[in-house]
Amino acid sequence: MDLFTAMKERRSCRNFLPEPLDEATIEKLLEAATWAPSPLNTQPWEFIVITNPEVKEKIFSEGERCRKWALEKSGWKWLGSYSIDFLQSAPVIIAVIGDPKKSGIDMFTEEGPMGYQAACAAAIQNLHLAAHALGLSSLWFTLFDKKAMREILGVSPEKTPLALICLGKPESLPTPTPRKNIKEKAIYIR
Repeated sequence: MDLFTAMKERRSCRNFLPEPLDEATIEKLLEAATWAPSPLNTQPWEFIVITNPEVKEKIFSEGERCRKWALEKSGWKWLGSYSIDFLQSAPVIIAVIGDPKKSGIDMFTEEGPMGYQAACAAAIQNLHLAAHALGLSSLWFTLFDKKAMREILGVSPEKTPLALICLGKPESLPTPTPRKNIKEKAIYIR
């Protein structure tokens, strides 16, 4: 699959078939994630592969708690009907954990370590594109409290749960979402 086609056609999926993913496929996806660039080649990511229904239920409960909190705080009415059932139905969830101590030279700057987060985001993008290339669908989920997710997944306090990537075969193909024109999003300094 052409890279530009993959970037253009990949969509977030919220309806997964119950078919499990085999370990070889999961490892192929994880390997693709590790090919991402990182500051000073620190590779600040770790991955936790979740297939256990009880753990997925705990993740779902935390997501629901945060969804209700966000609805109350933001007033965004769409959150009232936003279903996060995909956390229970996705055959695999990969938690992406970042290590702020592996951020690169930016950890000494006034604003603190951010490079590790950008590197983990690049790994997540690789994971999404690899899943799409293999005919799978994915979703990037961040509606959770980091402290609670550390407890659910047994992550040490020094590391940061950054995202949950839901993976599986799609029940149906998601529809394309519009993108803004590049002229609205780019500035050239010449």
